[in-house]
Amino acid sequence: MIYNNILLKKDMKEKRELINITLDRYLPRKDEYPREVHKAMRHTLFAGGKRIRPYLTIRTYSLFHDNIEPVRLVASAIEMLHTYTLIHDDLPAIDNDDYRRGKKTCHVVYGPGIALLAGDSLLTYTFEILSVLELDSELKMKMIRELTKEVGVDGLIAGQMSDIIHEGKEVSKSELKYIHDNKTGRLIDLSIRFACYMANTDAEHARRLDKYGKNIGLAFQITDDILDIEGDSGKLGKTTGKDEKVKKATYPAVYGIENSRKMAFDLIEEAKETLSVFGEKAEYLIMLADFIYSRSF
Repeated sequence: MIYNNILLKKDMKEKRELINITLDRYLPRKDEYPREVHKAMRHTLFAGGKRIRPYLTIRTYSLFHDNIEPVRLVASAIEMLHTYTLIHDDLPAIDNDDYRRGKKTCHVVYGPGIALLAGDSLLTYTFEILSVLELDSELKMKMIRELTKEVGVDGLIAGQMSDIIHEGKEVSKSELKYIHDNKTGRLIDLSIRFACYMANTDAEHARRLDKYGKNIGLAFQITDDILDIEGDSGKLGKTTGKDEKVKKATYPAVYGIENSRKMAFDLIEEAKETLSVFGEKAEYLIMLADFIYSRSF
């Protein structure tokens, strides 16, 4: 299958607009009291971004069902969860970034206190959305329980904590993988897994999609590490060069640029191979994997 950048961008744009409409309808208006926190939530949520995680949810679900309407709210909840992590990552106490998605970060515009609350609000909205889904109660509780685990001290927080404590220190290969798997991989994996649950996939298909998600998740973070060195801040919409400056645990720092690039390539190729059983239905997921790699080089 040939990577068709125009076709992928068109499809991602359509799905992004669908998610943006859903988010806009679900969230409080920015002029509702207390206004500052609602404006802060929307500031980062609608600052841009490709919506890769909700796109993964929609496109995974569409492997099994043509009508994507049942999964739209779940995909939107995942974007809220992702944006919460961005707002908190950018805070002065963690990464202290001034730009995100090409705009001033939430704490720069609204202050660290309001930014903290905006992130917290988006996280809690994620649970609210899952709680109102028209699903079998057992499945709903399973998804809420797994979301709790993935964003907690066994998942996202664990990865962030490990990243913080290893800043400025030498890090082993296993520790580096632990950080990346938890900081980035968990949410990408969750985006796919929730789609599988809602599509009621069989165990073998779920296993293949889980492998695909884990591979592209790690490849995504490796390419991010490379972009921090070689990328253009204007094109990326965020500050570059910070990882090396503060001695972050990154793949180029441990493996070197060329080895990191080769690792990302191999992960993407393996991810695409796992989808071969789906035939043409997987074309967008395969193109997305290529996009994740090619955005760096």
